Amino acid sequence: MTLLTFGLYAQTDHLIITDVSSLTDEQLDTINVKKKLHINDYSMIGVQYGAGLSRVMWNPSQKQDMVFVPVNVGVTYTKYGKMFGYMPYFGFQMGIFYAQEGYQFKYNKDKDYTYKIEGAEKAILDVLEIPMLFQFHLDMWNFKILAQLGCYGGYRLGIERFPGITGSVSEELQHSFKDTDRRWDYGIKGGAGFALVFEPIEIHFQAMYKHSLSSLYEPDHASKYYYRYAYPSNIVISAGVHFQITKRSGKTKAEIKKQAKEMVYGK
Repeated sequence: MTLLTFGLYAQTDHLIITDVSSLTDEQLDTINVKKKLHINDYSMIGVQYGAGLSRVMWNPSQKQDMVFVPVNVGVTYTKYGKMFGYMPYFGFQMGIFYAQEGYQFKYNKDKDYTYKIEGAEKAILDVLEIPMLFQFHLDMWNFKILAQLGCYGGYRLGIERFPGITGSVSEELQHSFKDTDRRWDYGIKGGAGFALVFEPIEIHFQAMYKHSLSSLYEPDHASKYYYRYAYPSNIVISAGVHFQITKRSGKTKAEIKKQAKEMVYGK
């Protein structure tokens, strides 16, 4: 009987055995075979959906509540690669997302007043964003730990203003931006999560934080001498299904062809 091995090493106590055929049945029962997970440079395309909480960093500060936003959907492309040729823990991800963010002012008991912008106590914005993220990933056989950090660019597509209890929004501004509102958006984005791997499908679960560096309006929109700022931020919990478009682990077709060629013709 011919015994074939496929690059696996058997270890018992402190003895490393390379000739498995020399072992007795009793010795074989004590062997702990360890397999090494070899991660390739591979790519994925995915679909992601999430919901989150949004608020705005105001200057001057205002009392506010978090706003629940149920829409955060997009497609992503992820490319993994080895840093310095041998560290398989890094990758790059970019995508395009349609999402919502907003703000809601809270009643100020001390001043007996609720702050408003253009007569609105609350507003929801529709945004389009393109994130570009550097990713760290630690892989196991069917599990993966993820961490991401990067930037994004976006555009504020639309707005809906709500008068609330004490506000009053004009009809022309209820679904429209003003000339002093800023439509282009950019900022930082990062988060962490984990993935379940069922090759060629991966299911990702992530918590992400996004902070805008572009104010909702021109700082001098109210006064040339007194600047005001408003920077949106969001916490988003999402789930996504990603499809591996190249081989994640094991030998690729190119490696198998190279090995076969070397077996026939030598190195």
